[in-house]
Amino acid sequence: MKNEFILAIKQLAAEKNLSEEVILAAVESALASAFRKNNFAPNQVITVKINRDTGAPEVMAEMKVVDEVIDDRCEISLKDARKIDKECELDDLIMVKTVPQNAGRIAAQTAKQVLLQRLHEAEHSAIFDEYSGKAGDIVPGTVRRIDSKQITIDLGRAEGILPVEEQVPGERYRIGQRIRAYLVEVAQSPKGSVLILSRSHPNLLRRLLELEVPEIHNGTVEIKSIAREAGYRSKVAVVAKQEGVDAVGCCVGLRGIRIQNIVTELGNEKIDVVNWSPEPALFIAQALSPAQVATVKIDEKKQSAIAVIPDKMLSLAIGKEGQNVRLAVKLTGWKIDIKSVSDEEADQAQAAVEDVVEDAPVVVDIPEKPEKKETKKEETVVSEPVKAAPAKSSQPQGIRFAEDILMPMDDSSKDDSGKKKKKKKSGKENAEDGIRLKRQRRGGMSYLDQDEDDF
Repeated sequence: MKNEFILAIKQLAAEKNLSEEVILAAVESALASAFRKNNFAPNQVITVKINRDTGAPEVMAEMKVVDEVIDDRCEISLKDARKIDKECELDDLIMVKTVPQNAGRIAAQTAKQVLLQRLHEAEHSAIFDEYSGKAGDIVPGTVRRIDSKQITIDLGRAEGILPVEEQVPGERYRIGQRIRAYLVEVAQSPKGSVLILSRSHPNLLRRLLELEVPEIHNGTVEIKSIAREAGYRSKVAVVAKQEGVDAVGCCVGLRGIRIQNIVTELGNEKIDVVNWSPEPALFIAQALSPAQVATVKIDEKKQSAIAVIPDKMLSLAIGKEGQNVRLAVKLTGWKIDIKSVSDEEADQAQAAVEDVVEDAPVVVDIPEKPEKKETKKEETVVSEPVKAAPAKSSQPQGIRFAEDILMPMDDSSKDDSGKKKKKKKSGKENAEDGIRLKRQRRGGMSYLDQDEDDF
C-alpha cells in the first residue's frame, strides 16, 4: 500500500510536469490541515513528514512543557519532555512526535481542497519560472477561444492572451489554427500566470529573421533597426560583420526563399531589407528604397534631412499615404523631408537671384533741393508789321464767279501723304448738285450748267 502511494505521487508529478518533492510538500501540507481539524489545538504548530521510501507519514506537534498537564493536545509534562530533550525547562516549546486519530469526512475534504490548491500554486509557479525566461521569444500555440476583446491561445502547459491591440489589422483567426506569437510579458495574477502575446510587435520580425537566416543567428549579419507597420509593410536595416558577406543577400536567400517564408508567416506583409551605413546621408538614401535618391542634405544639429528625389519617383518615395517615408523616419531616427528635383532647381534659381540682389549696391534716394525763385525779367515784345488788307475787286460778285473769291489753297489742305483733302460742301452746294443731277437725267440743262458765253 505504501509503495502504491509512492507510485501515485510519481504519476501525479509526471502529469503536472512537477517534481516529486513539490507533490510531496503539497501532500504534507494537506495532511497537516486534516489532522489539525480534530486532534490538535486551533493555533498549534503541526508538521507532517512523509518517508520518501516507505510513504509513512510522521506527525510532529509543538507542545509546551508544564508541571501539570491540563490539555494533553498541546501540553507535556517536564518528566516526559526530558525524555525527548534533556535540556528543556518549564515553559519551553518542543516538537513531539504524535499519532493522531483517523481524520473524519470533513477533515478529509479539507485535505483534498488544500492539496488541490497547493498543486495549482505549484503549477502556476512552475509555469511562471518556465516562461519568464522565454519573454522576448517566439512561442508556438493553437487558437482555443476567440472573444471580442482577446484571443486565447493554448501553449501546451499554459494559456496565452492575444489582446486586440496586439493583433495584426486585417488578420483572421480560427479555432484550431496553429500560429506563432511573440511573448511580450509574463505576469502574476490571483488566478495564476498571465502570458501576454503579440503578433504586431517589431521584435516578432526580428526573431523570425533569426530563425530563418543562420548568418543572423551566428552573428555574421547584424540587425541594426526595424520599422514595422503590422499587416502592411516593414523595413529592416542590416550590416555584415564579416568582410565579403552580402547582408541583404543573406536575408533574402536564394530566389527569395528565406524572406518569402517570413512574408507568408506574417500574412503577406511586404518587407524591405536595406544596408545600414554609418553615414547618415547614405543610410537615409537606402532607407527610402525602392525609390532612387538624387541627393541628401542633412542638418546634424536639428537631426533632420532633405532628400531630393527625381520627379518620376516622387510618389514612390512618399509611398501610399506617406507610408514609405514614415517607415524611413522610424528606421533611421532622422526627420526626413521629401523634395523633387524640379522644386530644388527652382529654389536654387530663386536663391541665386536673391543673392545677386543682396550683392548689388544699395541705392539711396536723396531728396531734391528746393529750387530758388528767380525774379521775372521784362521781356521785349517785338510786334510784326501789320500786312495791308488786299483791295477789293471792282468786278461784281455772283454765284457763277464764286471761284474768284476763294482763298488760295495752303499746305494745310493736304494730308500727311500729300494728297489733297476733300473739302466739305455746304448745304447750298449739295442742293445745287442735286438739281443738276436731276436735269441731266431728264435730258435738260440747268442754268448752272451753262457756260458764261451763253448769257
